[in-house]
Amino acid sequence: MNMQHCNLLCLPENYQMKYYFYHGLSWPQLSYVAEDEKGKIVGYVLAKMEEEPDEAVHGHITSLAVKRSHRRLGLAQKLMEQASRAMVECFNAQYVSLHVRKSNRAALHLYNKTLGFSISEIEPKYYADGEDAYAMRRDLTGLRLEEKSATDRNKDSANSEEQAQTAVAVDIREACGKCCRPPSYSYRSVKEEAPSKCPRARICEEAKDKGPQESLHDQPTPVSHDNEDDVH
Repeated sequence: MNMQHCNLLCLPENYQMKYYFYHGLSWPQLSYVAEDEKGKIVGYVLAKMEEEPDEAVHGHITSLAVKRSHRRLGLAQKLMEQASRAMVECFNAQYVSLHVRKSNRAALHLYNKTLGFSISEIEPKYYADGEDAYAMRRDLTGLRLEEKSATDRNKDSANSEEQAQTAVAVDIREACGKCCRPPSYSYRSVKEEAPSKCPRARICEEAKDKGPQESLHDQPTPVSHDNEDDVH
């Protein structure tokens, strides 16, 4: 409804509501609106794809309008660029066409000087009031190349990111292989580490090595009499 209201305010070429539904249901990717800070529609572009099998794939701008209070803000150019780009991205369109009144100098300047449209022919008495129309066309090869370049960049970026993630994973594995491998142990017999039950075992072994001497184990342990009375 708001789009139709904007059309009624701005253009003498008006459409019934079913015509807007037809575009919206058939090519929802191609039509756009511009809204103000309150959410009211102040501009729109109504676009479609032509269904002529004998011609190259191309789109058509059915209607473009911006309210007088919001003109000279670049809205019309942005709406047109968005619709044209969508034609390329969604349908691989080769060009886009439109009709404009011969007397509409402002629109002619926008289409020809700003957006790069060129006049392909003049259609006499195209409009209901008998005015002639310029049939204009814009080649979308430039947008197609931009789209292809953007796609290639995204693929390269995705591949680079995947390679970077793989490299990081390899670095982590190598780092873990260096710092996380099990330490090397030198093993010795537990028997060698265990202390002897007899504190004099080593001395006994030395005594045996020296020859048949009296073992220290055989010697009587001296008894201390420090705490007893002396006996004479």
